Amino acid sequence: MTRAASLDLRWQDMSPAEREREYSPSSCIGGNYQPFVTAYKTRSSDARTQSLSEGATWHTHRYGDQVAQQLALCMPPPSRAIASRPAGLLVFIHGGYWQELSAQDSLFPAAACAQRGLAFAALDYTLAPAASVADMVLECRRALVWLFHHAQALGVDASRIVVAGSSAGAHLAAMVALPGALPDGAGGSFAVRAAVLVSGIYELEPLIGTSINAALALSPTSARQVSPALLPLRGFPETWVCWGAVETEEFKRQSLEFAHALNAVGTPCASFEVPQRNHFDVIMDLADASTRLGAATLALF
Repeated sequence: MTRAASLDLRWQDMSPAEREREYSPSSCIGGNYQPFVTAYKTRSSDARTQSLSEGATWHTHRYGDQVAQQLALCMPPPSRAIASRPAGLLVFIHGGYWQELSAQDSLFPAAACAQRGLAFAALDYTLAPAASVADMVLECRRALVWLFHHAQALGVDASRIVVAGSSAGAHLAAMVALPGALPDGAGGSFAVRAAVLVSGIYELEPLIGTSINAALALSPTSARQVSPALLPLRGFPETWVCWGAVETEEFKRQSLEFAHALNAVGTPCASFEVPQRNHFDVIMDLADASTRLGAATLALF
């Protein structure tokens, strides 16, 4: 039996309306997710201001020639350095169904990282419909190549780079962490220490026929090519997979299936559901040491 045949394919028996609901995270919160987008922006602005006031420094770096191929990097204040050791780096890839949001909306973990002597980077990448999902994967991998090969000059420990993502960003983080999933397109190699995947989607074919695919233009073939759940997983780094309790059953299933697949090939992978959190606010815990997700993320360094 192939990997594809062994997966739970219940989505194939759903009506188009059922799949539309199951792959619309806002269906669990009354349909309006904009207050959470506003919260991302507000908390990101606050985190930047706080980190600067505490001595952190911010830089914008380009990892390619396209307009969106840039990243925001926060380096911790020297006073937080640990015995002159280069800083570990948390790289965050934002969600938005590959169609919304930006690095500037995704800076909210920065202050907490800086306080612990960690660097933080948020990636921008070209959104749909201007780019395909495969293009986005290559861009994010290219960003990691850039960070990996500039780590020493940046003051970053290349052996302690953890990639994290939320929703579509979790999909991209999984594709970044997947050894050899696609060519990096940048003439270099890299490896991440670990991955933190929050409320992700790891098999993309169920999106075909839903409104989400209008901008993505996925076909069955192209969807499978960028579905980490259907690609060889051996060599995947240590991983945390989590999701909010207030999510659709398909998002929960996708996370559980992917965590089980990682464990099956020997990857250390723990998975858990976060009580009282939904698809949009669970990521707020990413670097908060008082939460299970935050403590698990910080422990990876």
